[in-house]
Amino acid sequence: MKALFYVEGADRPEDEALDLFIEHFPPEPEIIDFFHQLAEGVLSHREELDSLIRAHSKNWKMSRMSGVDRNILRFSVYELLFCTDIPPRVTINEAVEIGKKYGSDDSGAFINGILDAIRMDLEKRAPTPPGTPP
Repeated sequence: MKALFYVEGADRPEDEALDLFIEHFPPEPEIIDFFHQLAEGVLSHREELDSLIRAHSKNWKMSRMSGVDRNILRFSVYELLFCTDIPPRVTINEAVEIGKKYGSDDSGAFINGILDAIRMDLEKRAPTPPGTPP
């Protein structure tokens, strides 16, 4: 979240900003691969992620959201879409906790509401495996 927040506000190309962030705040060795997967994944899929967030955040424009909330939502939606090894409830719970820690008093509930709506929408769109009752 911190890296994405920095990149969003940096006055330089995203790849340079991410490299600069990593140079000054290197991720712990045990999470470096996951860090790169999330950060680079969010940056390369940002339009798709933002589109989903906009579609599920009634009465909230992306520009009105705090930078913290917006970037928590981005990496969480990326996880929901592309990190199938992480259960959606784990992604949502972690996002809510990060929002409570770094966001406003209302961030946890705000993030939870949007992510849960996206989760439900994604589950509706998922194909039903053959032989599964409706």
